[in-house]
Order: sequence, then C-alpha cells, then structure tokens
Amino acid sequence: MSAVGTEPGLADRILGGWLGRIAGNMLGKPVEQGEVWTRERIDRYLRRTDALPLTDYLPGPPSEEDRLDLRPEWPACVRGRVDGSCRDDDVDYAVLGLDLLETHGFGFSTEQVGDLWLLRLPFLQTFTAERAAYRNLANGLRPPLTATHDNPYQEWIGALIRADIHGWTCPGDPRRAASLARRDAVLSHTGNGVHGAMWAAALISAAFTAPTVRHALDEALTVIPAGCRLARTVRRVASLHGTGVAWEDTLATLGRETAGLHWIHTVPNAAVLTAGLLYGDGDFTRTIALTVRGGLDTDSNGATAGSVAGVLCGAPAIPGQWKDPLRDTVRSAVFGFDGVRISELADRTLRLARAGAHP
Repeated sequence: MSAVGTEPGLADRILGGWLGRIAGNMLGKPVEQGEVWTRERIDRYLRRTDALPLTDYLPGPPSEEDRLDLRPEWPACVRGRVDGSCRDDDVDYAVLGLDLLETHGFGFSTEQVGDLWLLRLPFLQTFTAERAAYRNLANGLRPPLTATHDNPYQEWIGALIRADIHGWTCPGDPRRAASLARRDAVLSHTGNGVHGAMWAAALISAAFTAPTVRHALDEALTVIPAGCRLARTVRRVASLHGTGVAWEDTLATLGRETAGLHWIHTVPNAAVLTAGLLYGDGDFTRTIALTVRGGLDTDSNGATAGSVAGVLCGAPAIPGQWKDPLRDTVRSAVFGFDGVRISELADRTLRLARAGAHP
C-alpha cells in the first residue's frame, strides 16, 4: 500500500471524490436519456439558455418541449434550485459500497454484496443489470448465475458506477482497487461490464498519486485485458487527444466506431468519460462540463468524471457553485442513509482507507 494512505491531504481528496461524484451526477441528471439528449441537442439547449461555456448546473428549460423531455427530477437539479443532492443510483451504490466495506471489510465476498442489496436497497431503485441480478437473488440464484441468467445488460454501465468506493479506499493502489471492484461487479455483470468497474476503480485510485489525468488513465489500463474492447476504446480516445484532435471531432469519431452499442453500454460511455477527463485536463469545472456535454449516460459519466477530478484537485479546490448548493446532504434510497452528511460519508471512507493501509 502506498504511503498516500497516511498523507495529510488524503481527507480533502476523498471528500473531493464524494463531492465531485454528487455534483457531476446532478449536472447530468436532467438530460439522462441518450437517445433523446444527444451531444448536439445538449449544446443547442445550452446555447439557447446562454450557458456556453458551461460553468454551473444546467439552466432551467427554455421551452415546453425541453421541459417535457428532461428527466422528471429536473426541478431539483437545475441552477438556482439545487438544495441538497437528489436521490440517484449513481450515489446510492457509493453509499452501499461504503456500508459493505464497513460491515464485511476488504475481504467481502460477492455473495455478501448480494445479501446487502436485498437488505438495504429497494428493488424498484435498481435498474437494468442490477435489477436482473436482484431478481435472480430473490429467486434463490447465487453468483455467477445472478449475472448471466435472463440478463441482457451484462456489459452495461451499472458495475462501473459502483466502483468509486473501491478507488477511494485504496488510494494509490489501483490493482487492489480493481480486485475489489471485480468482486463486486461479477454479481451482475460480465465482460466489458466487469472490466469497466475494474478500470474505474483503478482510475480513481491512481488519481490520488498520478501527476496528470493521462498518467492515471494509463495506469488504470494496466488492470484490464489490453485486447478488450474497453481498453482499445480508451486508448483510441487518448491517441486522438494526443495528436491534437478537437474534443468534438474525437467524440464524433468514437461515436461512429461504437455505433450499434446501446447508450448505456460501458464502452461508448467510457469513450465520453475518457474524453471529458483528457480535454478537461484536471480542471474540475471543465472536466464535468465536457463529460456531460458528451451525451449518452450523462449522470453516470458526470459522476465518475467528477469523482476523478475531485480526487485530483481535492475538496477545497472544487468551485463553490458546485458544492455549496449540495448543503453537505445526501438523499439516498439505501436504508439507514437518507439525509446523511456528505462530510460524514467522506470521514467514514477516510477511516477505511487508513485501515486498509495498515491491514
């Protein structure tokens, strides 16, 4: 374990990860419907509301058509109306992952992940692969059958959004973070779905010690098979960025190359996320703004981008327009956690990270 586990700045970085995840999720939530809110439509919306460059939460809808197409939760997620975090599965799973590690420690089993879902998470607050796995659990199936039986969503983004806690509690140790994330992910996912969780956990872990976003991305790629489609897609984005291709052109190219995959599939979303991180270049606001403007699963991508950027810069460097309206409060469907303070979640995560540094 790296000495980062005992560094004085670790608390600020972990809090930055929590704040970044929640703020990025809130930014992307109103336009979370990839087949409706394309990259082009999101930018048209922002131009019509005089919100480019995007430096704050989304403005309220300028027309009745826009209002009807936004997610129903939009009134609590747009600028001037944010008052604490909205409930969302992208945050629920971070909370649930914290509870998992506090309850079972770093030696948890995949079966214990499933048991905790049944105990703490309402069925109707699960979606796609997680709902299929939950149903399989309730019907008496055990992993790995929970991931493969009657589950067409095995490579979608759900496992990736559960990975942050493993990165936050293994700072500077991406291989360990990826191993924990894999044990969690195989409850509901296979293939690139599992690789996405491992990659995200390693990326967040690496962000604690990497000198740049590119270094963190490169390190994260070492924990997944080099020939898998996810790894090839991330490398492709990095290559286009490295040769000076504009952000819009990079996304257009990757859009063509991942055409045919669902907008919630891990691979195209990893392309949007990687582009947001690289072209954001460590700047918190630019990173989450570009990531959400990239479209697809906007709230999930915004959340992960915010987590990485928040770890890189630390909580004090996150601009006030993102963190202040959150009022240090999380709304969660996880039993026993609704209304908990973000700062409390970060403190509990810090204790786990330090305990993990001295097993």
